[in-house]
Amino acid sequence: MYDTSEAKKIAEKRALDAADQEIIVKTIEDGVETAWDRLECQQPQCGFGQLGVCCNRCTMGPCRIEPFGKKPDRGVCGATADLIVARNMLDDLSTGAAAHSDHGREVLEVLLETAEGKSQGYQITDEEKLKSIAEEYGIKTEGRQKEAVAEDLARAMLEEYGTLKNSIQLVERAPEKTKQLWKDAGIYPRSVDREIVESMHRIHMGVGADYVNILLHAMRTSLSDGWGGSMMATEGSDILFGTPTPVTSWANLGTLSHDKVNVVLHGHNPVLSEMIVKAAEDPELIKYAEEMGAKGINLVGMCCTGNELLMRHGIPIAGNMLDQELAIATGSVEVMVIDYQCIFPSITHTAGCYHTKVISTSEKSKVQGATYKEFHPETGLDTAKEIVRAAIENYPNRNHGRVKIPSKPIQLMAGFSEEAIRKALGGTYKPLIDAIVAGSIKGVVGIVGCNNPKIRHDYGHITLAKELIKRDILVVETGCAAIASGKAGLLVPEAADLAGDGLKAVCNSLGIPPVLHMGSCVDCSRILVLAAHVADELGVGIGDLPLGGAAPEWYSQKAVSIGTYFVSSGVYTVLGIPPKIFGSPNVLKLLAVTLKDVVNASFAVEPDPVLAADLLEAEIERKRTALGI
Repeated sequence: MYDTSEAKKIAEKRALDAADQEIIVKTIEDGVETAWDRLECQQPQCGFGQLGVCCNRCTMGPCRIEPFGKKPDRGVCGATADLIVARNMLDDLSTGAAAHSDHGREVLEVLLETAEGKSQGYQITDEEKLKSIAEEYGIKTEGRQKEAVAEDLARAMLEEYGTLKNSIQLVERAPEKTKQLWKDAGIYPRSVDREIVESMHRIHMGVGADYVNILLHAMRTSLSDGWGGSMMATEGSDILFGTPTPVTSWANLGTLSHDKVNVVLHGHNPVLSEMIVKAAEDPELIKYAEEMGAKGINLVGMCCTGNELLMRHGIPIAGNMLDQELAIATGSVEVMVIDYQCIFPSITHTAGCYHTKVISTSEKSKVQGATYKEFHPETGLDTAKEIVRAAIENYPNRNHGRVKIPSKPIQLMAGFSEEAIRKALGGTYKPLIDAIVAGSIKGVVGIVGCNNPKIRHDYGHITLAKELIKRDILVVETGCAAIASGKAGLLVPEAADLAGDGLKAVCNSLGIPPVLHMGSCVDCSRILVLAAHVADELGVGIGDLPLGGAAPEWYSQKAVSIGTYFVSSGVYTVLGIPPKIFGSPNVLKLLAVTLKDVVNASFAVEPDPVLAADLLEAEIERKRTALGI
């Protein structure tokens, strides 16, 4: 057991945000295990695994390859380090692509059921976007009811998950030059599920044995996610729940309430959480909460489900991935509702230290110790009301003597969909292009991805964002990176004071922050659409634009897919955590060097966010020089 001063020192090393530090100290004092504690218990981690040279493809193994030129230099089947590393990367990437794309499938299924009148509580909110996307698919809209159009569109999109036509309609949004590069490299995506299934086939023992061929398919699979499944998830959600527009709200653990029923919505799918929002507004449930001694119902988001609600409704966001245990450790959470992705299997263990109930809602993501409320769109609102009622009934069990809530939530501005950014610029990207040509804005960098306890919580995201805006580079963000910036006060117009003179002037003229919150992690597809529009106006490919990407604190397979579809689309991407590829110099060279000859972009690894900013600025200058600006 540590004393308070020691606990504070540990907390400062673990997290950047003061509110997080406050609750980390509480977890230490309460004896509650968190991700940081479990990481310490795992030291030292397996060096073979970190280099990516472990293979568990068949029962002749598991095999591991000596990465320094000694025996064994091949697995039992004869697989080299190059092959093992490439197969492992494709495996990780395909898992990430499947996670995002399956999320998209669920959204489209709800869109279809809503169009057919079978869902409960859902409606088509953005009819303008519905018509716009329907026209992209060649679906007639004039003189038709929105439900009929939505049914045709949902079916057309769902069909592209396993299509026979060998193309995905939304891929057509990419500039012609970019699409031609994909065709020349043999990585043009054919459908969503096909690429993922083929990935699993290719990495089976005795199939793919050429590491270059395997990694090319990895690029094709990532494109089927970024320009397919993830993009469909974003567009389907916008049609159902509304396309985000700028909204002001609050962030950090201080958004939890001392005297209201606290419900934390955690995960990635907005389908259920949208119904929770409706249920929490029910007058009968609000009255019931008051009868139980509370002053109302307080909803807060966590991770990307939180981002979805923040973007569309201004629901406060309590934190990102590493905040999930800390929220419970405040002692103030009645119910944490989970759907799927980025949820610690130990979350119920943490909840068991307090009065918090964990309610799981996805058949795909059941967690031992959680209460399972089976969710179906046909009864979505009823299920949401049951969950809110369970939270209200748990409020009297709160031990107010163990509650500690940080006192200062931070204001933020979110809701910068691609459409909202374009509207802020007057309906065209010409003002942004003019600012880039003039040098007021050198370029744009998308900072995305997760948290990782190997890095001080939020330090990578915040330090990199501050460095970039100081250098007149506009930052757009999604996922946990965007939440980090919200907690750090970078998502308000006043943060432009931290930017260089050129970017500061642009932000002040538009009344926007220098860091723009564009949504959840599937909404990285919004960044692709933004890039495509700018490239189209200039008549170039995405790979010609002064753009960069970064994932300073990534941990998940989804981040592997996102990073790869950024690079495959022509966006140079810097990772803060080394991927498990360093056991193969050939794979490393392909991804860090050779890809520039294929798509005019590549990966880089730089744990120091200041040096990462140097790399990104140099790449942006290289692209500017090539464009003659």
